[in-house]
Amino acid sequence: MTDTATPPVLSATRRITGVALASISGVAVAVQSRINGELGERLADGFAAAVVSFGGGLVVLLVLVPLTPGGRRGLVALRGALAKGALRPWQCLGGMCGAFLVASQGLTIGSLGVAVFTVAVVAGQSGSSLAVDRAGIGPTGRQPVTRQRLAGAVLTVLAVGLAVGDRLKDPGMLALALLPLIAGVGTAWQQAVNGRVRAAADSALTATLVNFFVGTVTLLVAFAIDLAVRGWPTGHLPTEPWLYLGGPIGIVFIAIAAAIVRFTGVLLLGLATIAGQIVGAVLLDLVSPTAASHPGLNTLLGAALTMVAVLIAALAPPGRR
Repeated sequence: MTDTATPPVLSATRRITGVALASISGVAVAVQSRINGELGERLADGFAAAVVSFGGGLVVLLVLVPLTPGGRRGLVALRGALAKGALRPWQCLGGMCGAFLVASQGLTIGSLGVAVFTVAVVAGQSGSSLAVDRAGIGPTGRQPVTRQRLAGAVLTVLAVGLAVGDRLKDPGMLALALLPLIAGVGTAWQQAVNGRVRAAADSALTATLVNFFVGTVTLLVAFAIDLAVRGWPTGHLPTEPWLYLGGPIGIVFIAIAAAIVRFTGVLLLGLATIAGQIVGAVLLDLVSPTAASHPGLNTLLGAALTMVAVLIAALAPPGRR
């Protein structure tokens, strides 16, 4: 059951603060994408890379949550919310979508590059965020599709398309981009239900643990099927420590999203995260280019336009149901 109550009116200051934090976390997602993409290349298996990334984050959280008073209280509150029916079991499954996103990083970024991967995620996430907000799946309840919010979502897609449009001429690349496109659709739902878990547990850290636990189990099942079909990965575990930071970076992103979605709504959270991803992807492609990275003038213009689109949506007055 979704919340049908009128959502609270939040101040512009809180929305702008939430946008800033989400944008920073978006930059972290771009860095995570590059790391997991490289790890997938080294292991020659995207599912193996996803298991290493998600599993590393889960190990950190299994140590961190029991050690913090807020984490322990969150686990007790979460169990009580599930027992009372205040939180439904399906609302704890956001980690499945996160697992799919991380797997798609390892499977496609080596061929697509961070920028093209991001545009595919954006295309799925923008439309899905509108639908998720309208359905009231997130902790803020139903959010109307106002003209400014719709304009922000459409302008974001157009801006990202401008940024990487020259990379989308290859039909094979378009087909490969379907994986991150679907992952983007799931990301909006993930952010909404993780916000519900945070509200029930009153702890972003506990919500993040639930996300990583569900995601790791999902990836282990997928990896087992992958092993049965293709056999053991032909690559080797790299020795560079930075290639194992995808999980800890994911903890930061998921915790921030779960904490601020009640201030921003799913759409604005998604748009701000997208803006951060675009800026992060452009910076990565400029500072540390790969064979699949070709940043140009259109990429820079698209990144700037994305920030404008997010600002339009952020400054939109709260609508009425």
